[in-house]
Amino acid sequence: MEPKGSTPKRVNALMYANGTRFEAKCGKGPLHLRAHGTPAWLAGAVAVLLLIGAGAAYRGMASRLRTILNTPIELPVSLDAVPMDINGWTGQELATPAVTQDYMETNFADDFISRRYTNLAKGLWADVYVVYCSSQPAGILGHQPRVCFPAHGWIHDQTVASQIISAGQHPIRCLIHQFHNASTYQQVVVLSFYVLNGQITLTERDFAGFFGRRPNLSGDPARYVAQVQVSSVLENCVRLAASDLADTLLAFLPDQDGRVRAVDMVEGLAGEKRTVQDAR
Repeated sequence: MEPKGSTPKRVNALMYANGTRFEAKCGKGPLHLRAHGTPAWLAGAVAVLLLIGAGAAYRGMASRLRTILNTPIELPVSLDAVPMDINGWTGQELATPAVTQDYMETNFADDFISRRYTNLAKGLWADVYVVYCSSQPAGILGHQPRVCFPAHGWIHDQTVASQIISAGQHPIRCLIHQFHNASTYQQVVVLSFYVLNGQITLTERDFAGFFGRRPNLSGDPARYVAQVQVSSVLENCVRLAASDLADTLLAFLPDQDGRVRAVDMVEGLAGEKRTVQDAR
């Protein structure tokens, strides 16, 4: 026992754990262990290096992700190559405001076309809009006639599910939307549908879940959501235009097997606007 008032002596003891020699210093305060085999400064340095490495890896992955998301995924044949003349309909490009085009390309569109097709023989016209989203398939969520048209002053009257038969005799499900403008007394009818990885769908629920919202990190153009809209002033006009144009438009989008039929359609005709006349 130490005399009262004296300073406690430090007692050093040797301890072993898993074959490693430790020196235990006993005295005031807690028990301190120091590994003779691994200095404390080295363990700290390793921890710091690991943190720095993890941070660098995270920044690298984040940078790669931003690069992928900011780089459009290209179709084997661009939508711009869709023929101007299809089954009696002649197209012309519609001007897209620069701010609209920049927003689309920044947020969700990898490719799109906006055209007016006119059938002079029948005295009909229809505006055709096709947008392809692959790098961020779910970026198109919320961009649909029932949202976008009212945002530009149109009043929604009704939306009904329907079907058209394409020129190639393929049934295609669609939605028919009707709007009117109270100030100009105009009306517009919009036929629309989505194409999800080659399959027709009418609801966003099919790609609004967790798996649908994932960015397309693999860069696979066959993983996508596309939207087709055909609009005019009369329902029979949009139905006829959609029936005549649909097969050609869908040929530029990957089917369920990832095949793009337009590759064969425009092979050897780069830069030309081919005329398409489907067999009736």
